Amino acid sequence: MNVEFRKSFEKDLSKIRDETLLQKIQAVIEEVENAENLLDVKNVKKLKADGDYYRIRIGDYRIGLTISDDAIVFVRALQRKDIYRYFP
Repeated sequence: MNVEFRKSFEKDLSKIRDETLLQKIQAVIEEVENAENLLDVKNVKKLKADGDYYRIRIGDYRIGLTISDDAIVFVRALQRKDIYRYFP
């Protein structure tokens, strides 16, 4: 699948200092790129908000995704306590 990254996602990643978490996020990005369908990815869940919004859980962190024009857009990567305040 085609993958795009928003500046907010890149900024969130720059604030994360935990190397193991960054490696897990990299593995998730590769898994999404190789997946035929977004729902084939582990720990993905559609959000109840209007639109095509999804989240992937990695420990205490959540990655916010959306589907846009045949591409998966990574929007945010925040702790659970913050993600639902800023995404969607």
